[in-house]
Amino acid sequence: MSAQAGLCAALVDEWVRHGTAHAVVAPGSRSTPLALALAARPELALHVVLDERSAAFVAVGIGRATGTPAVLLCTSGTAAANFHPAVAEAGLSHVPLLVCTADRPPELHRVGAPQAIEQVGLYGVSPVWAADIDPLAWPASSWRSLGSRGAVEAQRGPVHLNLRFREPLLEEAGELPLARSGGRPWHQRLAAADEPGLGEDLDVAGRRRVLVVAGEGCAPAAAEAASAGRWPVLADPLSGWRVPGPATVAAFDAITRHMPAVGELGPDLVLHLGRPPSSRALGQWFDRGDALHVLVDEGGRWLDPARRAGAFLPGRPDAVLRRWQGLLAPPDPGWLAGWQQAEATAQQAITKVLADHPEVTEPGLARSLAAQLPDGAALFVSSSMPIRDVEWFAEPRQGLRFHANRGANGIDGVTSTALGVALGRGGQTTAALVGDLALLHDGAGLVGLTDRPCSLALVVIDNHGGGIFSFLPQAASLPPERFELLFGTPQPVDLHALAGAHGIPSVDVTTAAELGARLDEATAAGGVRLLVARTDRAANVQLHQELADAVGQALAGRP
Repeated sequence: MSAQAGLCAALVDEWVRHGTAHAVVAPGSRSTPLALALAARPELALHVVLDERSAAFVAVGIGRATGTPAVLLCTSGTAAANFHPAVAEAGLSHVPLLVCTADRPPELHRVGAPQAIEQVGLYGVSPVWAADIDPLAWPASSWRSLGSRGAVEAQRGPVHLNLRFREPLLEEAGELPLARSGGRPWHQRLAAADEPGLGEDLDVAGRRRVLVVAGEGCAPAAAEAASAGRWPVLADPLSGWRVPGPATVAAFDAITRHMPAVGELGPDLVLHLGRPPSSRALGQWFDRGDALHVLVDEGGRWLDPARRAGAFLPGRPDAVLRRWQGLLAPPDPGWLAGWQQAEATAQQAITKVLADHPEVTEPGLARSLAAQLPDGAALFVSSSMPIRDVEWFAEPRQGLRFHANRGANGIDGVTSTALGVALGRGGQTTAALVGDLALLHDGAGLVGLTDRPCSLALVVIDNHGGGIFSFLPQAASLPPERFELLFGTPQPVDLHALAGAHGIPSVDVTTAAELGARLDEATAAGGVRLLVARTDRAANVQLHQELADAVGQALAGRP
């Protein structure tokens, strides 16, 4: 199958599923793959207009008259530039428009190739969404999502898809990726005002196994209502919904990691509230099932990196959840009980394994820190392994607010962000769980830290390098010295000396039982204090596997 022809055929098929009825084509050579795909669909009225500027305004007129975006296509080079006046008009007038510009591939740019101008960002701020697409770099599993999102976003104004086609341009599409059943497009964006009709529109009325995935972006004040509800809530700590209750499931990573098939706990509808958790095991488990996934976000963000969501619904997660609880059929009580039993079993297995490790460990540190901070405290968690360990191992509790920089998921500015959280909370207790590399990366954040009016306990996992890389294939496949040079990256910095250079008191945490006392000391003293917990990267990988095996055996009913 040709990637270029297949991509174009999948895009057009999704646009037709969204109700697109018109395509305006300014003729040219480089746009051949998409032009042929458009011409092959009898559902589309094809309008060929010689001049690109005129063609673009024709498409604007169609969008104004129908309220549905027309597809607008041209070849590469200045042909695309001639679309600009119409794209600007559509952007300012919020006219639906799906702009597709053919382009030369990257290897033909800035080498004197004809009709190769810089087309990325060509229309400035006018598009509501844009994508630069090299068909050879986009897997077939993404094609339908790409086309569907383009049609969805184009309802709000112009969308720009820049398509980098290579020769040969005349190829067969072959068999397309599997589509949604019933002629439905891959994605839908639902208006909050349309909630009463959601059951009919999405065929959800008969679904009884509803699973809620609560991530960052939920309203913490609604946590108790969600946990007391009738559906299992897989609660990321950042959601504020990981509180004790009959519906709260905290050990979802461990549970889904050991289920080769969706099985008895599989949902038929999943409501994703806010940003998705970091658990890869949960996502892989979802991919083995056939549930309908609906993403709910107050800001209407497209938080779907797996391209799994069948529909997007802007709105406050707690308000939408209450609405849907009245919309859907009564739940399956046995199914909810199954999730409750799995949660209890997994938590017991985790507790037992960690009790057998009196030394300080990274999973134990995450679990204990989340449990032992006083009510009213806040915990800022660094990206990389700390946020995963807190997500995987922290138990439900009241009175603790979690924070993390999960937008870009980097370790930039970890100490400084933790300081900002502490300053924003005045004198209230704040702790941060960070790795040694994250602390060193933001060394400037330690400057003048003792002069700040706040209470901040910096709990640093010192595993002499980048611990998360020890979980990746590179750790097993590379020679140890090469792995350490490129990934482990141990740093010869004495963290106590570093803290002392900035006037920050520091202390070691050597056992799991010692953490509580050190936290109490830090809380009582106020100000800023560094708690250093030294761990071993190889032993940490082994402990994670031990925990995973223990949960799997417990869920299978084996001692």
